[in-house]
Amino acid sequence: MSKIDVLNIKGEKVKSITLADTIWDITPNDTVLYNAIVLANSNMRQGTHSVKSRSEVSGGGRKPWRQKRTGRARQGSTRAPHWYHGGVAFGPQTERNYTKKMNRKERRLALKSALSYKVQDKELIVLDKLSLESNKTKEMKNILAGLGVERNILIVVNELDDNIVLASRNLNNVLLLAANEINTLDIISANVMIITEDAIKTIEEVLV
Repeated sequence: MSKIDVLNIKGEKVKSITLADTIWDITPNDTVLYNAIVLANSNMRQGTHSVKSRSEVSGGGRKPWRQKRTGRARQGSTRAPHWYHGGVAFGPQTERNYTKKMNRKERRLALKSALSYKVQDKELIVLDKLSLESNKTKEMKNILAGLGVERNILIVVNELDDNIVLASRNLNNVLLLAANEINTLDIISANVMIITEDAIKTIEEVLV
C-alpha cells in the first residue's frame, strides 16, 4: 500500500493517507492509455469541415477557349481542380463522423494508468480541503504559489464550490473538475494534479 502526504492550502504537511494500489499504483498500460487519448481527441472533433467540389463552385459554364488550334492544352472548365478558384478534388466533406468507441474495462484501465503515472512521476498533490474565503482570483493564485505549482494545473474537488469556480476560471493554466468528471486526457495533459482527500475517496469508491 502506497502512502502520500496530505497538505493544507499553505503547503504544510498535515498527515499521510494510504492510496488504493489497484488504482494509484498499477503498472500503466501505455497502449490503452494512448488509445484513450486518441479517442478523447477524436470525439471532440465536430466533423463540420467541408470544401466545394468542381460541381459546387460557381462559374465555369463554358469552355475557356476552343478545343484546337490555340497552342494551349485543351480545357473544359475554369472550375477544374487545377484552375485558380477551381473546385477541390477529393477534399473533406461535411458531417464526417470521427467518433471512436472503447469498452468500459479499457476506459477504466486508461484512467487508472493515468492516475498511477501521476503518483509515480510525483505530480500528485493531495490537500486536506480546498476552501476559499472569497471568489477573488488573487486568493487562488496565492494558494497555488504556496504549493509551488505554476502551469498546466488540474484541480479536482469532490464538489464544485462557487468561490473556487469563480476564483479559478480566469486562470488560463488551471482546469477545475469535480471528482465525477475526471478523464484520462485532462489528467495526462496536466503537469500537476491537485486533489482533495474527499475527492480521492470518491474516485476510489467508483474505480475499486
